[in-house]
Amino acid sequence: MKYLQARHVVSTAALMVAALAAHAEAPYKFSATPGKLPKDVVPLQYAAHLIPNLVDHTFLGSETVEIEVLAATARIMLNVVNIEIDAASLAGRDIGELTLTPQIDKAQQTLTFNLEKPLAPGRYKLALKFHGLINREARGMFHMQYKVGTQDKSMIATTMEPTDARRLLPSWDEPSFRATFKLTVDLPASFKAYSNTPVEKQEKLDGGLQRIGFGVTPKMPSYLVVLVAGELERLAGKQDGVDIGVVTTVGKLGSAAYPLAVTRDVVHYYNNYFGVPYPLAKLDQIAIPGGFNGAMENWGGIVYNEAALLYDPKTSPDNVKQGTFSVNAHEVAHQWFGNLVTMAWWDNLWLNEGFASWMASKATDHFHPEWRPYLDGQVDREGILNLDARKTTHPIQTPVLNEEQAANAFDAITYGKGEAFLRMLEAYLGEEPFRKGIRAYMAKHKYSNTTSADLWAALEKASGKPVEKLASDWTTQPGFPLITVSQACENGKRKVTLSQEQFRIDEPATQKRLWNVPVQVGTVNGKAYYSLLSGPSMTLETGGCDGTLVVDPTSVGFFRVQYDQASFDALAGQVAKLPDTTRLKLQADAWGMVMADRMQLDSYLKLVGKYGAEPRYAVWDGILNNLNALDRMAVGEPERALLQRFVTNLVAPKFRQLGWEEKAGEPLEERQLRPRLAGVLARAGDPAALAEGRARFKRFLADPASVPPSMIDFVMNVAGRHADAATYDALATRAQHTQSNEERNRFGGALARATDPALAERTLQLALSPTLPPQLTTTIVPMVAGNEHIDQAWAFAVANREALSKNLDAIGQNRAFSGIVASSSNAAHADMMEAYVKQHFGPDALVEAERVGNGIRIRAALKARLLPQVRAALK
Repeated sequence: MKYLQARHVVSTAALMVAALAAHAEAPYKFSATPGKLPKDVVPLQYAAHLIPNLVDHTFLGSETVEIEVLAATARIMLNVVNIEIDAASLAGRDIGELTLTPQIDKAQQTLTFNLEKPLAPGRYKLALKFHGLINREARGMFHMQYKVGTQDKSMIATTMEPTDARRLLPSWDEPSFRATFKLTVDLPASFKAYSNTPVEKQEKLDGGLQRIGFGVTPKMPSYLVVLVAGELERLAGKQDGVDIGVVTTVGKLGSAAYPLAVTRDVVHYYNNYFGVPYPLAKLDQIAIPGGFNGAMENWGGIVYNEAALLYDPKTSPDNVKQGTFSVNAHEVAHQWFGNLVTMAWWDNLWLNEGFASWMASKATDHFHPEWRPYLDGQVDREGILNLDARKTTHPIQTPVLNEEQAANAFDAITYGKGEAFLRMLEAYLGEEPFRKGIRAYMAKHKYSNTTSADLWAALEKASGKPVEKLASDWTTQPGFPLITVSQACENGKRKVTLSQEQFRIDEPATQKRLWNVPVQVGTVNGKAYYSLLSGPSMTLETGGCDGTLVVDPTSVGFFRVQYDQASFDALAGQVAKLPDTTRLKLQADAWGMVMADRMQLDSYLKLVGKYGAEPRYAVWDGILNNLNALDRMAVGEPERALLQRFVTNLVAPKFRQLGWEEKAGEPLEERQLRPRLAGVLARAGDPAALAEGRARFKRFLADPASVPPSMIDFVMNVAGRHADAATYDALATRAQHTQSNEERNRFGGALARATDPALAERTLQLALSPTLPPQLTTTIVPMVAGNEHIDQAWAFAVANREALSKNLDAIGQNRAFSGIVASSSNAAHADMMEAYVKQHFGPDALVEAERVGNGIRIRAALKARLLPQVRAALK
């Protein structure tokens, strides 16, 4: 790529180099990796046997762990939690067999054996017998109850990330302690079982049981171990020599064909991209009816909530098909990023999650460019930018000291900012040099661990560009820059001045941070060239003055752009002619300027008023998200009617063009835009939209097939939000009796939208139901709160704190209560929530509470500032 000649107004090279050197990360070294466990004893192989009891939800276990002592020690320490050790012994050369006394530290989640004499370096065998719990919540091994027809069924599954393998197996439960695993399990004879590797041996036992043994896994971290068992079916295929299957409960294989096809396509694509073939004999995609939302990338046996994997072409809307592809592509990408090559410690979680998200978008664009995934990604990125523009944000790489902090690392910054930064870096380096670096990184570090430094070294060697210098401040500094742009035409030459400062929407940053920012500068529908802004300011000479100036035209930069007024007006004056990415970014950055008090709301509303004929779903989505944020601030205020009138006037012409009925051969975007705009009209109180939603719901009750899949969510949302008791009962009955998680989520979401406080209370009570799976009970309360019942939901949660907490998984523990008030724009809610979390939860939950509280206070300040501007602009 061509680089522009640049003149630096202020040189800060020495400052930047010193700053980067101060936080430069070292390449991976096992002995230097953070963690609680000593590095003088390492596991080589676990041979474990499990006997689950599905009646009393307990299990018996035994394991022999081949260990290697790297340096003489009289102590063996590993991890355990909620497991009791029944017997322990150690055998090896020169020691015979020693009986060991376990010492469990519940607070530290460790199991220690202190020996009378130090062990000499060498290999030993640690034998343990133990027992533990099969949980209701998705931590370690958990159980699920579900129905097939009218029959009650039960099954078990596991989820270990980040630190719950220690609930199933006493283990070195930190990601740098890679070992092989060989698992056997005793189960009812009617069960089928799936783990990381294929079944190696199966034998009948007395009492209606069977013993299933699995092959040895590759060397891997403990959090990737998986076991799923129940009355299951499998749809199978082959791809590049790998046995690929989609596993479901009985009767659901009809929804497995699409995810199987996606998996085959994606595995082949990744084999080619990475240059390292998928290394296991099989890859199972396992859909379970409960446990958790989303998916877990266990090597060779990925587990999904079935709503995230299965797709019924007869009843599922397009967004389910797209979501299934995206989650599938993300989890399969983990088989390389995360499993084959694993981050050294949880502070580098982004090497797993950011990369998997980036790769999933790349795969989606490869197979379905008509979905425009990068344009949708721009909309998603807006939420990440808004989070990262606060004082409570954190770097992509953030210190992790304990188990609770490891769970906190799974957040939007790790995933979303990590993905966005990688896309920016790939665009700057070029696709082929970037891919060459990734392939070298993968080949060098397979079956091992890495830090970010290992990645930078591979990319720098492949591209010949100073990647470490550029990248480390993006991953180790919080926040991002605002690029201000001004231009002048001198002697027929355009001179563009770019300046950077940290962008904030709450309060000015106290530190004067700078970034090495790759910035494209060009003209609308013309050529654009990269320059690296590494100081506070630089001036570029870009040739002639013809054409309209645009910065970051493809919108790959993780920064905001503020043009001088003349440059902004030139872009705004030709909105309809701008490329999709530029058109979306222009309004998105304008909204960012409104939030940061750098632009008046009236200017933003005038800008989006030019988008009435917008053809792209993603652009509409971005605009409507911003207007919805305003609408939420205005709940209960007189300005809301003004906003709703503006929104209706903006949306109605486009909706009239689309009409209520699907048209044969219409583009996907139009089929998706119709319910999106109809929902906006209904929320704004449009009588025709509300009447149509109610009429279609009535028809649905008589004949579910009367509502096309594309309109089903619109119909259910209108029915739920405006429900009377009879409508609520109809939705509740369907939520109770459906055996599809997709449908249950849809009906349950409708129930949670009810505006009637009495109906909202009925929905809240569902969170205490022992028959609902925990992944639903944990989402009910914040969903009700987010639909204008914050105080009611909070009071319910406080009154039922202990019962609700029992259903929380590792990641939900620190976020459940703060999430209830997260949609508020009342600072009093932030004060109330923070005080409660501080009193009843640990310090790591308080970190999350303070982040949510900061967001509430930002919205409260925006409400006080923007509602008067609404009156001035729309009166």
